[in-house]
Amino acid sequence: METFKCECGHLNHVGTVICESCGKPQDEKATDILDMRYEGTARRSIVNNQTYIDKIWTFFSSVKVAVVIILITLVAAALGTIFPQRDLLPPTANPATYYQDEYGIFGKIYDAIGLDNTFNSWWFMLLVASIGISLVICSLDRILPLYKALNKQTVTRHPNFLKRQKMFGISRVEHIPDEIEKAKVNLRKRGYKIREENGNILAEKGRFSRWGPYVNHIGLIIFLIGVMMRYVPGMYMDKALWVQEGELKPVVGTNQNYYIKLNDFHMETYDKDKEGKVYKKAIERFGNDKIPKNYQADVTLYKREGNLIPGEDPKLKKVKDYSIKVNEPLKFQNFALYQVDYRIGEFSAFLFTLQNKQTGEKLGPITVDLQNPKEVYDLKNGYKVELKNYFPDFYFNSDGQPDTKTRKPNNPAFVFKMTTPKTPKGEVAFVAIKQNIEPNGENKYKMSFAGIETKDSTGLTVRKDLTLWLLGLGGAIFMIGVIQGMYWYHRRVWIQNQDGEVWVAAFTNKNYYGLKMELKKVFKDTKIELPIDQQANE
Repeated sequence: METFKCECGHLNHVGTVICESCGKPQDEKATDILDMRYEGTARRSIVNNQTYIDKIWTFFSSVKVAVVIILITLVAAALGTIFPQRDLLPPTANPATYYQDEYGIFGKIYDAIGLDNTFNSWWFMLLVASIGISLVICSLDRILPLYKALNKQTVTRHPNFLKRQKMFGISRVEHIPDEIEKAKVNLRKRGYKIREENGNILAEKGRFSRWGPYVNHIGLIIFLIGVMMRYVPGMYMDKALWVQEGELKPVVGTNQNYYIKLNDFHMETYDKDKEGKVYKKAIERFGNDKIPKNYQADVTLYKREGNLIPGEDPKLKKVKDYSIKVNEPLKFQNFALYQVDYRIGEFSAFLFTLQNKQTGEKLGPITVDLQNPKEVYDLKNGYKVELKNYFPDFYFNSDGQPDTKTRKPNNPAFVFKMTTPKTPKGEVAFVAIKQNIEPNGENKYKMSFAGIETKDSTGLTVRKDLTLWLLGLGGAIFMIGVIQGMYWYHRRVWIQNQDGEVWVAAFTNKNYYGLKMELKKVFKDTKIELPIDQQANE
């Protein structure tokens, strides 16, 4: 940046409005109150606008641009919360059709324009990054010139600088050094740091409050870094895990190093006869079986030993038993398993018998595990049932063929091949709930429904967050900046001997009323008159 020399000899950058050293305003004809926000220093965004880097710097240094980016981000975030995000859909949901099925045409549009994945989209990440860039550039563009100007200020200021302060006054008194000395003592009592030069005084306190907004920015930048770090693989995870009673499952996100088994699931509901009168009406409105009082999953955590070998069960070592309750997660390593949902009486297994349609004779039963069904069920003596196809969540697709919506056994259907001594080539039957279809004509045998087994399931959230400390640090620094900027004030008082007159000027970055009350106490036992508020007299 180019420089020019002030009459005091100080070199200022081109674009400086007030000399950093003596305070002389460059526009000597102006009489309005000086803008002291940045001490009149030259900011790069205002002075330099030649190269592409300068133009980018100028764009992001604008507070108006920062506000617009923040507003766009807030609107985008609000739109992203209208319907559930794709990664928070129920495990049984089909993302391709869920939004249209649940929310109609609005859901279809929501999915089509990509709002279903708002917070993981590249454009939302770009908006968050733009806020961070804007905060950094806005801060650097202002704090560096302000810091230099405050450090270079001299005690004796140019007369025009004093006259164009918001609070200014001239007093004609005798024994000027004595009166200034009295004022100096009073200022020191009120916590001001005093600097003297040729009988003139600069009293200053609370300069650190000027850095409050920039401390806010540092806190926000750290917070945004924490948010961006959540997109780095391995730093953050929030996944659903459903486990059925007796089932052993690997914990998602652990690379199959940890497994969890649900031993038992308990749910307790409120009883209006035991809870007292306070909750009786609410319980009666919803029903005893509608309001859970407690639900917990009794689980066992295992750790895998050795490597995974295809086709073999992993070798597991028990870590611990634990009862997961709401807000009482199971924690291990950097993971936490939270109890968030449950299903009571979920299909676990169907029981069938092989029945001779003519004689009514039954063989079996066979038990078809809905999570892991076998391919062949041998009933001995030449009787055998083969499971040719299995549709956990059965429906007929657009081609009229049987298909499954999800892998959850919500509406199981089966294709069986029945082989007997009388039907050595086998007979095929399609069996679903309240359906028994024989696609190849009349069969001699059929699969008869013999019973059902149910189990409870628990819905867990597997959470890993290595960015939490960054978010907490950023939030804490932000609050320090808020306190720093709100509860302290940067105040300066200049007292100068100008040709037998006492000139007094005062500045504060906020609360001029408080400064006026303080100056009354400073000058009450002196003959120096209180400076007047020049804007109040306009």
